[in-house]
Amino acid sequence: MEVLYKQETYNIVGALMTVHRSLGCGFLEPVYQDAVEIEFKSRGIPFEREKEFDIYYKNIKLSKTYIADFVCYDKIIVELKAVDDMIPKYYAQTLNYMKITGFKLGLLANFGNTKLDVKRIVREQGW
Repeated sequence: MEVLYKQETYNIVGALMTVHRSLGCGFLEPVYQDAVEIEFKSRGIPFEREKEFDIYYKNIKLSKTYIADFVCYDKIIVELKAVDDMIPKYYAQTLNYMKITGFKLGLLANFGNTKLDVKRIVREQGW
């Protein structure tokens, strides 16, 4: 079984690890967002930061939008957290963002502990 977007994931996770190794834990999420942006640029990883997506309900556009922390390679959602524990709500949030965008892969990264925690979330066909 082939891993979805294997090289792209490897590149992104490598950048995230470099940021975590340098800054460690204890900062707020925006600090990590700034550092990750710098690292993505230095590695030539194509990305959009704080990309806005419309949300629809019954084919009606809602007034609220979703803003992704990062979209990399035009196909991978990258959500950053700086929390003590990765609770199910964060996974559900990332899955919902993937559903809205139609993307098949999301990376949920937590900088809130001494060890970087990155979860790879794959959206199954049909939902």
